[in-house]
Parts: sequence; structure tokens; C-alpha cells
Amino acid sequence: MNSGSWRVSTLTLLASLLAATGSVHGSETGNWQGFVSLTPVYQGKADLDRGGDFSVGGAILRGGASTDLGGGNRAGITLAYDYFDYSFSNSGAFGRVAPWSIVQRYGVSAPLSFEVGDGWSVGFVPSVDWFKENGANTGDSLTWGATVSGSRRFDGGNRLGLGVGVFDGIEKTSVFPFLVVDWRFGDRWRLINPLSSGPTGPAGLELDYRFDGGWTAGFGAAYRVMRFRLSETGGVRNGVGEESGVPVFVRVTRNFTDQMALHLYGGVVAGGRLRVENSSGHKLREEDFDPAPLFGATFIGRF
Repeated sequence: MNSGSWRVSTLTLLASLLAATGSVHGSETGNWQGFVSLTPVYQGKADLDRGGDFSVGGAILRGGASTDLGGGNRAGITLAYDYFDYSFSNSGAFGRVAPWSIVQRYGVSAPLSFEVGDGWSVGFVPSVDWFKENGANTGDSLTWGATVSGSRRFDGGNRLGLGVGVFDGIEKTSVFPFLVVDWRFGDRWRLINPLSSGPTGPAGLELDYRFDGGWTAGFGAAYRVMRFRLSETGGVRNGVGEESGVPVFVRVTRNFTDQMALHLYGGVVAGGRLRVENSSGHKLREEDFDPAPLFGATFIGRF
């Protein structure tokens, strides 16, 4: 897919999400709220341990709606689209051939939360995703699973909890624990999980400070893994590609209204690693990369 057709498809999807959230918001129940977020992201050039370098740019698009079911219970649906364009130069670990190029993700999830008494709530988020390089088989690119969490709300709206995610697909089953945190220290300081639709992903912690005039700033770190099916015509036909690392970041946010906000990110991806597996999920090559600069901006609108 060339850059022009990608821009057209992205704008078409964004328009569809806006139309969908607008129609949901105007339904008879009157208690649905739609949202759209768009995140352009750029991970700058990073040297590979055995020669060469790579960089990646792209966009993360989310949209959906949620509703109050009463009694503190909520349900929703979220559509996801990611686009990443990798650029490799003389990558020695991969035979000086780019291991992959353009990678895309399509997905849908259905967040559910239920109040169970005494301040406790349970969250359940099933999801289905297709994550693949251009030219890969869609049927071989499926990942499905869910996260389950339990958390308790304390005085002042603070919340703490634990959860676990279980996902199966692309020659691997993953199980991982995570923290649920939303804790205020006075009127201005707050410890939270990173924004799920931002460039870092939500699997981490972020310490925020609220300024006057609708501004906030935060510092945090997260763990991020992207695993996808490789093209049927590439160097490793129908193989598996993976990028992992720890984004360490600073975020500055301007809240224009209660419904619109802009988040600006700058940071570095530390402990980065690229991995190529064959079609059965067995490792062929693995390469560490130096800390890579990371920049992004997330615009969120609610309707």
C-alpha cells in the first residue's frame, strides 16, 4: 500500500468511526458516549548490534462507544487500526535484507465492567486482532483473548487493582499480569496507567502533575510488544516478526474541554529487540537495538 492510498483509507475509517459514534450518541437510550483518537508516531533511527539500523513511523487509530448499564456497570466497543512503516538499512543480523516493511493491525474489543459491592469492580475485555505485514495471510494473523481485572475504589476516587491477560495467536500463547492504578497524591499529583491509545501502550505506570489552565505533564515507562505475521513472499515466508522494548517517556497534555484533549509525547525506547521466527514460531534470528528516540501526539475527542 502506498502512502497516498493509506491516507485515503485512514481518513475513510476515521470518518466512519465519527459517523458511528455520532449515531450511537443520538440513540434512544441517550446514555452512549462515542470517542475517536488519532496518534501519529515516529520511532527514530536506532543502530542494530550486528550492523545497520532501522526506524519506523506510522499512526494508531481508535474509535468506539460505551454506555452506562446502571448500578456502576458499563459496556462498550472499541475498533482499532494501526499502521507502521519500517525502514531498514544494511541490517547485518538479517542478511542485509529488511526482515519486514509495512505492518498493519485491525482489531475489535468489547470492554465490560461490573460493580460487585464494597467498592470492588471487575473488568473483562475480550478482543480479536489481525496483525500482519502487507502480503501476509489474514487467516494466519489472528490473535484473540481477553484481560480480566479486579480493582477497589477507595476514598477520594482512588483505585488499585490487579489483572491478567491471556492471548492466543501467531504461534504463541501469552499470559501476563498487570496493575490497575489511579491514585491521587493531593490535588495535583496522580499515579496512573499510561493512555491505552497512546504510542507507549497501557502496560506501565505514569506519574502526572496537574497545572492550572488545563495543562498536565507526566513521566512514565511501559512495556510494549508487537507481534505479527510476515508476508508469504518475503525472506521468511509466512514467518513471525516481533518488536519489543520499554518506552520511557514524558507527556504534556492540553485539555481544551472535558471532551477534547491533545497529548504530546517524547522519549526513548530502551531494551529494544527485534525477532524473526519461522512459520511454526521457532526463533531464526534475534537482534538487540540501541535506545531509539520516540515521538508522538494523541488527539482524543468524545461525543
